Amino acid sequence: MPAPAISLRNLVRAAALALGAASAVAVTGASAQQAGRPPAAVTVVTLKQASVTLTSALPGRVAASAVAEVRPQVNGIVTERLFKEGSPVQEGQPLYRIDDATYQAQVAAAEASVAQARAQLRQAQSEADRQKTLMGRSVVSQQNLDDALVARDVAAAAVQVAEANLRKAKIDLDHTTIRAQLSGTIGLSQTTKGALVTSGQATALAVIRTLDPVYVDVTQSAADLVRWRRNLAAGTAGAGDMATAPVTLKLADGTVYAEKGHLSAAEPHVDELTGVVVLRLEFPNPDGLLLPGMYVQVEMPQGRAENVVLVPQEAVSRDRRGEPVAMVVTAENKVEQRQLHVLRDSGANWVVDAGVKPGDRVIVAGLQKIAPGATVKPEERKAADTTGAAAPSGN
Repeated sequence: MPAPAISLRNLVRAAALALGAASAVAVTGASAQQAGRPPAAVTVVTLKQASVTLTSALPGRVAASAVAEVRPQVNGIVTERLFKEGSPVQEGQPLYRIDDATYQAQVAAAEASVAQARAQLRQAQSEADRQKTLMGRSVVSQQNLDDALVARDVAAAAVQVAEANLRKAKIDLDHTTIRAQLSGTIGLSQTTKGALVTSGQATALAVIRTLDPVYVDVTQSAADLVRWRRNLAAGTAGAGDMATAPVTLKLADGTVYAEKGHLSAAEPHVDELTGVVVLRLEFPNPDGLLLPGMYVQVEMPQGRAENVVLVPQEAVSRDRRGEPVAMVVTAENKVEQRQLHVLRDSGANWVVDAGVKPGDRVIVAGLQKIAPGATVKPEERKAADTTGAAAPSGN
C-alpha cells in the first residue's frame, strides 16, 4: 500500500516550528550567558555636604579710577614738551611750555598800573587830610571835604582794580607752563613743539589716567539685584556676600587675575532697553596689568548656599524631559536614577540642593555600560582624578 502524500502546507508548518524552537533555545542560552557575566565596573564619587558661595560670571570693562584731559588755559605757541609719553607723572609736574613773552609784558604793564593807582591814592589821601584840617579851621566848606573824601575812595578802588589785573596777568603767565592736574600715567601727546594752542580748545593735548586702583564696570540683571536686596533685608544667610565678599577677575586670555576686588558702587538706575544695572568694582593694579577698555569677566558673589552637595558635572545628564539626573549606586550596589535640583555651576561641579544627599555615590565613569536596576562594581575615584574641580568654600 503506497505511503500517504505530505502536503506543502504541512512542510511549511513543520519548518516554522523548528525555527521557533531553535530561536527559543538561542535566547535562553544568551540570557543564561548574560546572567553569568560579572557586574560592570563603574567609577563613583561619594558626595559630601558643603557650603558654597554662589557666583555669577558678569562681563565688564576696565576703567581708570580718575581721568584728566590736559588742555591749555591761555593762547600761544608750544615751545617745549617736558614729559615722556606713556610715563607716570605727578600732580603739579610741568608738561608743556607756551611762549610767555606776551604774558610777561602784561604782568609788567599791570605792575605799572598798580604803582600808578597807589600814587594817585596817596595824592587823594593827602588832599583829603588837608581838607579835613582846613575844615577844622572853618576855611573851606563841607562840600570841598566831601569831594576830597570821594576822590580818595575812588583812588582806593582803582588800586584794588589794578591789583586784581596784576593777579590775573600773573595767573596767565603761570598758565604758560601747563602742569599735571592729576597723578597717574600720561598717554600720547596730541601736539608738538611749534603748534598753536588756544584756551579751552576741544582737542586735549594729552590724557592722564590713574591706573591704581582701577574700576571694572559690569552689568547685572535688575531681577537678580532685587532678589539679593530682598534676601539682605530678610537676613537670609549669605545675602551680604555680594557687598563684602572678595571678587575674582578673569582676564581676556582666560587666566585669573591675582588681586581681589570689591563692590564699590551701584548705579541707581535700570536701563530701560536691557533691564540691567551697572555695578562698579574696584581692583588694585600695582603692576599696571589692567588697562582702561580691557574686556574682563567678574565672578560676582550672589549669596551663600548652605547644606548643599557638589556633584561632578560628568555625573549629571538629562532625561527625555530635559531634567538633570544622576545615576546613584545604592548600598546593595544597584543603580538608581535620581532627578536633581541644580542651583548653578561651581567650577567643575553642579551645586545641588535636592535629589541626592551626603554619602550618596554617584557614577562618573562607566555610564554607558549600566542601566537603572543593574548591579555594578563601584570603585571610588582617586583624588588625582578630580584635578581642576572647584573646591567648596568653608562652612
